[in-house]
Amino acid sequence: MLDVPVIDIAPFRDGRDPDGVARAVDRACREIGFLVIGGHGIDPALVDATRATARDFFDLPLAEKRRVARPAPNVARGYIGMEEESVGRSRDPSATAGDLNESLMIGPVDAPDAAYAAAGGAHFAANLWPARPAALRDVWSDYYRAMGGLAAVLMRIFARALDLDERHFDPLIDRHISRLRVRNYPAPATPPLPGQIRAGAHSDYGSLTILCTEDRPGGLQVCNAEGAWRDVPIVPDTFIVNIGDLMARWTNDTWVSTLHRVVNPPAAAGAASRRLSLVFFHNPNYDAPIESLVPGPAKYPPTTSGAHLARLFSTTQNPAAA
Repeated sequence: MLDVPVIDIAPFRDGRDPDGVARAVDRACREIGFLVIGGHGIDPALVDATRATARDFFDLPLAEKRRVARPAPNVARGYIGMEEESVGRSRDPSATAGDLNESLMIGPVDAPDAAYAAAGGAHFAANLWPARPAALRDVWSDYYRAMGGLAAVLMRIFARALDLDERHFDPLIDRHISRLRVRNYPAPATPPLPGQIRAGAHSDYGSLTILCTEDRPGGLQVCNAEGAWRDVPIVPDTFIVNIGDLMARWTNDTWVSTLHRVVNPPAAAGAASRRLSLVFFHNPNYDAPIESLVPGPAKYPPTTSGAHLARLFSTTQNPAAA
């Protein structure tokens, strides 16, 4: 599989053909690590509202956005400005050119019990909500919950694809430490530095990522099994899904966590190249044990979701912006 497939998951959700969906997802996860899903059941109006409030936030003056700036590299909350991060550093520590995007992150919006949250530390850090736009907090909270529900469906598909009980992952994701990160890729105002792109080549850290993006110049590409960069298709009323390093580790690399990047638009694209991406990084409960789910010798020592993520969260900060 050299291109990203489009898979309708409605036959899993309504029970018509759960095994057929699981087989298609298993093949995509084994061969390219990406898929585009339709039949997901998410209200398009919620997506539109999330995108509208995000656009309003990123259009604010920089000084106002910085009032909710990320407080520390190991705290995945708040605003990160243009070129303040280089996601490519997670693969290549020598990469220092900052990515050409800005973002706002939130974490869990429904806190677990106080003792569990305290033990989870920075994974349950407080969200930093901007004063404007006023609707952002409620809209993003609803979107976060909707993505958590969709991720739970996907994890059940994953379980069936891995020949596990369909609800195998349910108790491991009921207090998940996922992040919603909205990225704004402005239309370029100046030429990029040599090698600088909108988001450097990287793989995601967690179990799976659910992306809703726009069909604009300068988009997402995935590196396939032949080492070629392929554009990920933008299909109306779908989400792009990819597995992350944690899920690859959980499957003993039976499934692949694939390199991907966001490239620059053509210089002549102008204002039409502004792109807004809603990115939900799903991560299991911080204390969920991560060890091989498939038969055969394990390639990795046991760890936990929280330990795995904590090791990676601070690697992408751009030293020049520190």
